[in-house]
Amino acid sequence: MITANKFFVSLLLAAPCALGNALAAEPPAAIVELTQLPCQFLESEQGNDHGYRSSNIKDCEAINAQSGASRVEQAKVLKLKAGKTIFRVTNRNVPYELGFWLRGEGLTGRVTLPSVSGGGLIAGKTQDYVIDLEPGEYVYSCPLNPTPDYKLVVN
Repeated sequence: MITANKFFVSLLLAAPCALGNALAAEPPAAIVELTQLPCQFLESEQGNDHGYRSSNIKDCEAINAQSGASRVEQAKVLKLKAGKTIFRVTNRNVPYELGFWLRGEGLTGRVTLPSVSGGGLIAGKTQDYVIDLEPGEYVYSCPLNPTPDYKLVVN
């Protein structure tokens, strides 16, 4: 009985060390910072603030109906490595609640690739969205501040 108790105590004492080593071996997460302005992500459009004004979703729907397709053609394609990634998204001067949605591109991508989404991003707030990216093609946008679907490629 004493031997069994010593073994159990040894396991309890060794567990934190083993877990610490396993956690230390995990590579750090990549951090991607994105800024939402009315109707757009700033970094995705080469840092070009178009100066759009929006007080609600319909404003962005109208703006993107006119310019969304051409802006996506010129937009920067994010290229990342597979693995844990933190998307740090800031709401800069959009007067209503925003969110973030990253998903696989197309129907197949939406079914086979991981996704992350969330809301609660009020003006002036920054929020993290964590995902373990797998190789493939993705798109990201904000459905609440309708933005174009910007492209992300993971190798």
